[in-house]
Parts: sequence; structure tokens; C-alpha cells
Amino acid sequence: MDGQIVQADGHQAPPAESGVVVRAAGADDVEVAAGLFRGYLDFYEVKVEDPDGPRAFLAERIANDESLVLLADAPEAGTVGFAQVYRTFSSLTLRRAWVLNDLYVSPAGRRTGAGRALLREVLRRAREAGVAGVQLETAYDNHIAQGLYEAEGFVREEFHVYFHDLG
Repeated sequence: MDGQIVQADGHQAPPAESGVVVRAAGADDVEVAAGLFRGYLDFYEVKVEDPDGPRAFLAERIANDESLVLLADAPEAGTVGFAQVYRTFSSLTLRRAWVLNDLYVSPAGRRTGAGRALLREVLRRAREAGVAGVQLETAYDNHIAQGLYEAEGFVREEFHVYFHDLG
């Protein structure tokens, strides 16, 4: 295949310039995706009561096609990153939109280009799906991620995000 792999959804994704290959996660990838998801939750200091919770959550999203989960494989490092996208709608554009809810690269995968490769694959798939745009949020102090997002064309909006925690 000349350096390309066939993804679970039938797409062929050539390796990024860094050699990182991004693929859609399937049922067979739940364990590795859950490990990365736990790292993401730890990064954001989310306390998880049920140790199986992250795996069960991702397994259900993947099984029910409720989200798109992508994995990044870096040369000589293995699967080092994941992204999770939720498909929704934009009332302001009267079109479909995507929310890039989660993007995480393990410490071993940082500086491999995995984050950029995941982000670019999300955007490629979004264009292919004809969505109005991709929205994401990140912590105010996550300057590294902000720099990546802005370098890839994301623009900080002037809207304030509110959340009411219902426990």
C-alpha cells in the first residue's frame, strides 16, 4: 500500500510528514483508546470513581456510532494520541457542525506530530462530510494546545462558555 493503511471506515490515510498515521478506532481499539482517555482525564484532573468508566464510555460511543474516535500511531512509539468528535448541528448556520471534544497525546508521543496529525484528520473528515465547522475548547492555561489550534486555522471566538454542573 505504499505507506498507507486502510482505516476501519475504509479511508486510506497516508502518514503525516512526521510519519504519524491516524486511523478511526473500532471495537478492537477500545482498550488502547481507553488508556489514552484516562491520560486525558488525568491531564484535566478529572476524578474517575469507576476505573472501568473511561473504557465503558468509549466502548459505548464507538459501538453506537455516537462519536468519531481517532487514534494516532507514531513510528517506534505506538498509539500515542486520540481525538473524539461529536456530530451536532449549528442553528446559526443551519448546517451540521462537529465538536472536537477531546484531543490528547501521551507524554511519550509529544513532539512526534501526533496532535497536529489528529487535528488535521478531524478537519479533513469534517470537510469531506460537508459540516459548517469544527468547534473546540481548551483550558485557558493550555498555551501549547492553543498555539497548535491557532496555527491550524482555529480562531478564538468572543463567546463566553457557561456550564451548569448537575452532578
